[in-house]
Amino acid sequence: MSANQRLRPNPPSQGSDSGILNERILVLVFESMNWDIHTICLAASVNRKLRAVAKRLLWRELCVYRAPRMVAALTNGAPSSSRMGGGWHTLAKLMFFCCGCESTRHFRVGNSSPGHFVKASRFSKTSGRSFLARECRGDLLFVSDPCEHPMGNREDDLGIYRGVFQGFMRSRTRACLIRRQVELEERVRCPYCGSRVWSMKTARLIPRSAARRLGSRDGGLEYFVCVNGHLHGACWLVPLSDDDEENGDDNENGRSDDDDHGGY
Repeated sequence: MSANQRLRPNPPSQGSDSGILNERILVLVFESMNWDIHTICLAASVNRKLRAVAKRLLWRELCVYRAPRMVAALTNGAPSSSRMGGGWHTLAKLMFFCCGCESTRHFRVGNSSPGHFVKASRFSKTSGRSFLARECRGDLLFVSDPCEHPMGNREDDLGIYRGVFQGFMRSRTRACLIRRQVELEERVRCPYCGSRVWSMKTARLIPRSAARRLGSRDGGLEYFVCVNGHLHGACWLVPLSDDDEENGDDNENGRSDDDDHGGY
């Protein structure tokens, strides 16, 4: 057999998708892995095409799978046709990544705490209501339980938390910030989407209920809200006595109807 007669593989047609770029196949693959965030991160870093598929489809499916009730509330029950502020990849990062903490104008820490992935998170709109000033109580805000960071024997533990607004562009919180002419922070950016942020402490929009919800001293916390409606902040956690732990509110420890859990 001559060289010209040897069998050669047929080149793929221009209109066909290779298996790795077929979106139906990708969804089935990641479904079989329970939408593991680390694997999606690796896939999105392979090339521009996979990164585009992840940005358009995979991050959204991950969020829907891991936090269905929260996503349904944020999108009015239509995640496939809704646009998320900052993109679905930013919501996925917010669900699974504690952003860490550095000193700011109103909140000082001895040593900065680096960001890290979290194994599980609980987001609650009941908690979110505690972070809304009275004039903003009509907004819908989900906030996570604080991620506890030990700071040594001489200091209280540091609690780092994060959250997200529904429809922030039309929210009362944004309208209040604009009405009060609160300036955007110069040195702080949103750790999830990179946008500029407002300090809620500068705006005097931190209610006392936020400290009670977090288990912090009044005034021992700060949080920021970015132009896309992502919230991040830190607080000093007051150590609980044995009596506090035994007599704590059962609703705080149980799962309420509006809770959603993420994890890997």
